[in-house]
Amino acid sequence: MAYAENRGVRIYYETAGSGPPLVLHHWSLATLADWRVLGYVQAFADDYRVICMDARGNGRSDHPQVPGAYSLEQRVGDVVAVLDDLGIRKADFFGYSLGGWIGFGIGRYAQDRFRSLIIGGQHAYAQSMEEMRELARFGIDHGPVAFADMCEADFGVLSAEEKEQMLAQDFSALLASAQDRADLSDALPKISLPCLLFAGEKDAVQTLARECASRIPRGSFVSLPGLDHLGAIVNRDLVVSIVRSFLAGVEGH
Repeated sequence: MAYAENRGVRIYYETAGSGPPLVLHHWSLATLADWRVLGYVQAFADDYRVICMDARGNGRSDHPQVPGAYSLEQRVGDVVAVLDDLGIRKADFFGYSLGGWIGFGIGRYAQDRFRSLIIGGQHAYAQSMEEMRELARFGIDHGPVAFADMCEADFGVLSAEEKEQMLAQDFSALLASAQDRADLSDALPKISLPCLLFAGEKDAVQTLARECASRIPRGSFVSLPGLDHLGAIVNRDLVVSIVRSFLAGVEGH
């Protein structure tokens, strides 16, 4: 098992394939395993060195229990720490939802370490995370089984892997991490990297994500017809096709 360290917090990561390095950063209530389960690792590993990491507070990474451990700058530092541990100077970055927010953070704090940004299901404007805090409090108050049952009621029957993941959720770390997000839009005009933003047509963030893309000098936006927030990332073949097309046009690929 491979770990990088950022200011005393261990970040678990895995790699697959060979070629230009491509970091995949997962969404909330997920781990790096979701990229495998959905088929993204296999879809990219033939042509890229795929790097998946568990965000702090998730999976096999450390689970700090205090809100101050989950600043955006520290989360960006986790991604950079993984690159440093692998001896990689620059990589492409693909983040969805939570991972997309971290992608905007890369644009503010560490764009010199990346060749391009792919940001799905996310925007750069201020956000309340009260809904996530409510989920965390429910898990703390009622336990993981009740939490998994609630997820099944909302999203349909969970696979064995998904249920195992819900049962392993650290709700105290989730609560600590669910801090309201500051407005990052002032960083958008300063992002010099090629950037692809995408969102499902029915995703509530779609309009703001499109607006963000228009404010990034080398930004582009793709809307995924008929899809909501979850559907956009589950539709692997469509997303992989869009991402591959974008990466093919990035200098150096």
